Amino acid sequence: MNIQLPEKLYYSIGEVAQAFNVNASLIRFWEKEFDSIAPKKNKKGDRFFTSKDIENLKIIYHLVKERGYTLDGARSVLVTQPKISKRIEIISRLELVKAELVKLKELLDGEENNLHNEI
Repeated sequence: MNIQLPEKLYYSIGEVAQAFNVNASLIRFWEKEFDSIAPKKNKKGDRFFTSKDIENLKIIYHLVKERGYTLDGARSVLVTQPKISKRIEIISRLELVKAELVKLKELLDGEENNLHNEI
């Protein structure tokens, strides 16, 4: 999971939903289901998510969408494994490294094929 958001104080629900590639309704649903997601709301009721909310959403997304946990299971993990965010951060970084290595391998494979064609 590689969430791309610019550095800002607050993010709209549309920005968050787009970054996670989910519907805004899912973000609102998770907000109701998990106390750790508490966006600020203006008088109109528009939600504005902080960086902390985004980090909590990353954890929930990882547990529910990538690991297949139920909502109850994800809640349980959040309670029993308080350092889960560090583990998820490490996994995310390793996935980025893996993606870069795969790109390099493809590039090298392409160069190897070019050398064989020239011979």
